[in-house]
Amino acid sequence: MNEIKVYIIDREGEKHELVGPTDMNMNIMELCKAYELPVLGECGGMAMCATCQCYLESETNLPEQSDAELDMLDQAFFVKPNSRLGCQIHLDESINEIVLRLAPESH
Repeated sequence: MNEIKVYIIDREGEKHELVGPTDMNMNIMELCKAYELPVLGECGGMAMCATCQCYLESETNLPEQSDAELDMLDQAFFVKPNSRLGCQIHLDESINEIVLRLAPESH
């Protein structure tokens, strides 16, 4: 399988079905930007800005959060127990059909 489905719920509550390649080392933030969803990703995926924060709404098992991701979420707004940085979730078969909700913008 070279593609997975990702479901993103935008800030208006609309659910989008995105198809992402698993062979290009992409992450959720990049996929959202490719689909022109309102994700800023200001730091370019370095876990340094939290403008790609989202909430995990499915039972998908994700890898443990890195220290950099945890540190950034410590400083972010609207953080919940299920908060993750989209730039730190890489597209692979293990997250097929993941459901994520975009966090409110903090600007």
